[in-house]
Amino acid sequence: MATPLSDEQRAYVRGLLAKARVAMKAIEDYDQAKIDRLCQALGWATANETTMTKIANMAVDESELGDRVGRVSKRFKIMGVLRDALRQKSMGVIEEIPEKGIVKYAKPAGVIASLIPTTNPDQTPPVTGIYALKCKDAVIFSPHPRAKKTTVEVVRIMREALRRQGAPEDLFQVIENPSIPMTNELMAICDLTMATGGQPMVRAAYSSGRPAYGVGAGNSTMVIDETADLAEAAMNTRISKTSDFGSGCSADGNLVVSAKIYDAFLAQLQKEGGYLANDEERAKLLAGMWDAEGHRTIETVARAPQVVAKHCGFTIPDDRKFLIVKNDKIGKEHKFSGEKLTTLLAIYKYEGEFENALNMVRAIYEVGGKGHSVGIYSFDDDHIHRLALMAPVSRIMVRQPQSKANAGSFTNGMPMTSSLGCGIWGGNIISENVHLKHFMQTTWVSRPIPEDRPSDQELFGEFYNSAVF
Repeated sequence: MATPLSDEQRAYVRGLLAKARVAMKAIEDYDQAKIDRLCQALGWATANETTMTKIANMAVDESELGDRVGRVSKRFKIMGVLRDALRQKSMGVIEEIPEKGIVKYAKPAGVIASLIPTTNPDQTPPVTGIYALKCKDAVIFSPHPRAKKTTVEVVRIMREALRRQGAPEDLFQVIENPSIPMTNELMAICDLTMATGGQPMVRAAYSSGRPAYGVGAGNSTMVIDETADLAEAAMNTRISKTSDFGSGCSADGNLVVSAKIYDAFLAQLQKEGGYLANDEERAKLLAGMWDAEGHRTIETVARAPQVVAKHCGFTIPDDRKFLIVKNDKIGKEHKFSGEKLTTLLAIYKYEGEFENALNMVRAIYEVGGKGHSVGIYSFDDDHIHRLALMAPVSRIMVRQPQSKANAGSFTNGMPMTSSLGCGIWGGNIISENVHLKHFMQTTWVSRPIPEDRPSDQELFGEFYNSAVF
């Protein structure tokens, strides 16, 4: 039974909200140039290499998840979010559509409750902070207990960046000793919740009684057809799978490979540092990565492949970068066809027509990951088109490392984010990357236009003047 919220805790959380509203009031007259300058100051304070290295190391040490090199490289996401934010307007008139007589005005969303995942306490606060600041929102961060020290330190840096520019620090606040009752109270009283993390967190946000953006679970699957550049596909697979030891829900989890190039691609994966588990090792991985109730074991989440193998009872060479298991069965009872969240891939072979690959993808997403993402390595536009028509996901990456691309990169046009909406498939209200527009409200002003009314015959087409039922 959950510990009830004490009067002292309630007063503490409500005090944070009161200070946030005062801070918002203090910046309501800031113009776009002043806000943009603050965003730049915030971006530099959190994404400069010295600070990011320190915070990334702190995050890995505290959570015991991920790797230092991969974590530091995620600073590009903060830089990308800053790029996107600076290129857009966030106050006054933000869009005009003369032919429709429409003018749109931006307004702040309000005080945002931001729930921080244990895997990204170093990146999610600055990403949320830049978008929120750009829209003149305030944010109260609720850390994951396993990464609270890192989150508190990041928010301290963010507050210091504001203070140095003469802006109110209380635009960013954090619950320093979080608990489930305090987080629930925060979500219940704030204007909007951004829930980036596991499904229990997202469900709690949606049950708070206040508006919320949540994210869905991943189970990223990559299709590799006979037209693929195998060297490129294998390299990108390695990049995606090893980034932060596969901690992200975007990391490649399943490979669906044409039989025509299966053996060559498997060999190429091993050249990239993959270790192909034999039947005995595969059985050990299955037994060690999930407990008796079917839950993932924390000792194998976001770990180096050597650590995963050792926990499961065998050893692999030090130069191996990720694990590979062959798979031919798909279903909830076949654990390797679900989300892994570590440095392990499942590889499938499809025979014959491309439709067989699509059938495998359909089956995998019945296991988990609907709404999140799919990737494809192909130069056949018909294959890409057919996958896009069929896949129950919000985003498809073509010839790109999934974990580095679907939340935005400098080589694609996806909005930069740390939160991936997964649509109704994934239990979310949006099927796009959470970005600037989700941090603002919009007022539509409508002026009269010349009448735009089709004739009855145009509207009803062949049914016009037909018999009435």
